[in-house]
Amino acid sequence: MKKTDLLNFNIFNSIKILNLQPQQILVIGFLIIIFIGGFLLNLPISSKDGESIGLLNALFTATSAVCVTGLVVVDTATHWTIFGKVVIILLIQIGGLGFMTMTTLFFLIMKKKISIKERLILQESLNQNTLSGIVRFSKHILIFTFLTEGIGAVILSFYFIPEFGITKGIGMSIFHSISAFCNAGFDLIGNFRSLTPFVGGWIINFTIMGLIVIGGLGFSVVLDMMEHKKLKRMGTHSKLVLLITTILILLGAFTLYILERGNPATIKNLPLKSRVLACFFQSVSPRTAGFNTLDLSQLRISSKFLIIILMFIGGSPGSTAGGIKTTTIGVLMVTVVSVLQGKEDIEIFKRRVAFNVIRKALSIIMISFFLVVIITMLLSSTEEASFMEILFETVSAFGTVGLSLGITSSLSIFGKIIIMITMFIGRLGPLTIGYAIVKRQGKKGKRNYRYPKGHIMVG
Repeated sequence: MKKTDLLNFNIFNSIKILNLQPQQILVIGFLIIIFIGGFLLNLPISSKDGESIGLLNALFTATSAVCVTGLVVVDTATHWTIFGKVVIILLIQIGGLGFMTMTTLFFLIMKKKISIKERLILQESLNQNTLSGIVRFSKHILIFTFLTEGIGAVILSFYFIPEFGITKGIGMSIFHSISAFCNAGFDLIGNFRSLTPFVGGWIINFTIMGLIVIGGLGFSVVLDMMEHKKLKRMGTHSKLVLLITTILILLGAFTLYILERGNPATIKNLPLKSRVLACFFQSVSPRTAGFNTLDLSQLRISSKFLIIILMFIGGSPGSTAGGIKTTTIGVLMVTVVSVLQGKEDIEIFKRRVAFNVIRKALSIIMISFFLVVIITMLLSSTEEASFMEILFETVSAFGTVGLSLGITSSLSIFGKIIIMITMFIGRLGPLTIGYAIVKRQGKKGKRNYRYPKGHIMVG
């Protein structure tokens, strides 16, 4: 085979005969990455004890990394070797950017032309509405991502290098910067502590929070902010993302402070500045990073439920975050307000929201809600844990958050498989999975007639 022929051979050509839709190729692509990662993590070289961790646990870790979740069955710092940790962080990077974006990087390096089919898959992966400039958009994503992660690593190194030495400090800085920007939540602190030893550390807290927020805004929003500078010049999508993100962070932090201010097991005995910092961190992280600076098992029930709500909402479309997304809940809120005001059109920022967007938002919320309910019911019948622990774990997996009340490592075989499936659905999105399973019809599925209206009473 000639060298040029070898460069032109790729996964898309090999499965072209199957005539797969972009959503189906995305699902298959992520599954391939997960199985490759699981195979590597199952090797004895990946574990410090020199023994295989077991295929199920390896696949669970790979799924959690690729789906940028952060739920773990073994402690990342103490169980994995340097090889295992490198595999995990590479899986996180691929999962955070999307395997299609990383494939685009490979194509650009090899100077290979990107076909229309591959551009369609890239469009679906990045949640964009048009093919115009999709490759250029991908280039901007790659540059911005590596630049931001590099800056984050440099800032974190000012703390980690003095604490752990040059080699380990640099490694920890890079690992945590990538993990935070990709909203993954994997950490190398050890003993399942996450970032609890740094509850009052301003450098680490603000750097990690900044990376989480930037990674969770969505690449199109970040580029819109860089291009237009002023809020009034930005697009409707960017304005809604920034509005909902700000509301959720401020409201979440304020509510957590009110609920936990008298709890001696969490923030009561901390200095005022550390209390405020801890509440902001716990408000930012559930959307959807998985780091924590407080012992979540010691939170009050009301605080745990608040975090569940934040995890369910998640970040923004086209970002590294999961959940139903900020714009989905924003569209629903605007729809409710417009109905209460008796408006025929759903309006926001002096713009009308298309009916198709409202329909899609309602579909996402309903599918996600029923999925969480079903998974919670299944786990409640198989796992020895409280209802709150199971619900918390389920929403964390669906929102690709990674926060846990401590039951992940004790899940049964069935429980681990269910959580793996939930993480996978949460990363790709329920609609993408649905489209991949039920192949949509094109023009053949369109009808040239409409049924008469049926009157239904609601409310």
